[in-house]
Amino acid sequence: MAGVTDLPFRQLCLELGAGLAVSEMLSSNPQVWATKKSQDRMGHADEPGVKAVQIAGSEPELMAAAAVHNVEHGAQIIDINMGCPAKKVNKKLAGSALLQYPKLVEAILTAVVAAVDVPVTLKIRTGWTPEHRNGVTIAQIAEQAGIQSLAVHGRTRACMYKGHAEYDTIKAIKAAVSIPVVANGDITTPEKAREVLAYTGADAIMIGRGAQGNPWLFREIAHFLATGEHLAPPTAHEVSRVVQQHVKRLHAHYGDFSGVRIARKHVGWYLQQQQPNADFRQQFLVIEDAAEQLDALANFFVTVN
Repeated sequence: MAGVTDLPFRQLCLELGAGLAVSEMLSSNPQVWATKKSQDRMGHADEPGVKAVQIAGSEPELMAAAAVHNVEHGAQIIDINMGCPAKKVNKKLAGSALLQYPKLVEAILTAVVAAVDVPVTLKIRTGWTPEHRNGVTIAQIAEQAGIQSLAVHGRTRACMYKGHAEYDTIKAIKAAVSIPVVANGDITTPEKAREVLAYTGADAIMIGRGAQGNPWLFREIAHFLATGEHLAPPTAHEVSRVVQQHVKRLHAHYGDFSGVRIARKHVGWYLQQQQPNADFRQQFLVIEDAAEQLDALANFFVTVN
């Protein structure tokens, strides 16, 4: 979710019912910390709620140093990414590539836990390939190393995001460890959330791609789990207000140039989920000016509502 779960999006998700929002994945390589992209991701001062920062890398010493650096800059939880399937991350032996090397996993987790006084959590997939699902082994290593909570995406690295998530491995992991387990993968409705929790016995669920264009999903799931009843979907007025507020925050966070470009994908997801309109989507993609983006959205929602 790097490039998606930035500060403006995390703020929005928390406002709409998410219990915890984790930062975009940050490299453990200090040579890239001064880049604009890293700087945009590393500012935790304005973070609402608990400040959970995710780091990625393959060298125990660098991962430990990255954890210390982020704690010094406000992180209250360090989350280690061993779940990202992206090729550019895996070729550096980071993300889900690490699942092939349990000894290295142990060394990284042990080093990071020893380096900081805040809770350290871990995100993994079920394994490297369907033929080598070693999620249970990795989970047991994590527990022994002092990891406080484990999130599991129900696919292997080889699966990428294809097919359907499987929850048998998450269920087996929950049975094998005593630390909290968070289930992740293909949870896009309140009913699916309840089903996954019941089947796996997981302590919580994590939403990623399901929130793109639909951040209201968090409050809908929370309400359904608490009452068994469906919360009414957002009104057209609320959709309009939230989309425009989100775009304004993107402009403010990134500046007009980058903010305009990053807003395009978010608005595209909103239109796909909430107000399907291919013509306006194509028109919005070519707008280069921040104020013009906001004017176009305001006019669009007046028209459709």
